[in-house]
Amino acid sequence: MNAGGPSVYLVNGLTRYRLFFNKSFEVAPGKEYVVEGVHAQKAIDAMGDPDQGKHGYPLESSCGNVVSMAWPGLSLDLADSYAKSLRDKVKRYPARSVFLVTRIEPDTSPDSAKDNKEAKTEKEAPEVSVPADKERALLVEGPTVLPAPLWEPSGGTARCKVVIDEEGKIAELNSGAQLCETVPWSQFRYKPTRKGGHPARVNTEVEVRFEARK
Repeated sequence: MNAGGPSVYLVNGLTRYRLFFNKSFEVAPGKEYVVEGVHAQKAIDAMGDPDQGKHGYPLESSCGNVVSMAWPGLSLDLADSYAKSLRDKVKRYPARSVFLVTRIEPDTSPDSAKDNKEAKTEKEAPEVSVPADKERALLVEGPTVLPAPLWEPSGGTARCKVVIDEEGKIAELNSGAQLCETVPWSQFRYKPTRKGGHPARVNTEVEVRFEARK
């Protein structure tokens, strides 16, 4: 995949999608693009697994189906090669989203340039470090118990280092643990923290438990 070119990522909040192409496309650094395609892991999970991930993830057949879904009309050899490459990438980092691009073009909307300008002018709030147990008491909503993903059916407990912004939302994830990367952080909200009377960002740790699949 990627036709021999470098890696390209699309960032949406805390989610980073690694984009893959079946033909060459030049992407200019700093510019914004509109992208359409197939989210590989979501498509694989939607196809299901009768063994509930207990005999390896992802299934070879699922990867082949995803490649055919995104890029129909490929030769059998090329489709098989892409399917194997996709399986290797998902198997190594199952929580890091892989996106098979079907269409990409520059974003020419006026809102795109406006959002970039506003983001650059925002001032950083002061940061404070808060122990996990104290910050847990400020949790308003957020799922701290989740079902184990197909690629980790035995589950476990993930301790994830995060940064909470001035509004009480998770702004950054500072952990490379795969279970941490699969947590739906957009659903978490905390009571805002203040320092010296002003809104502050919080460095802390969040514990999330993943229940084993039966």
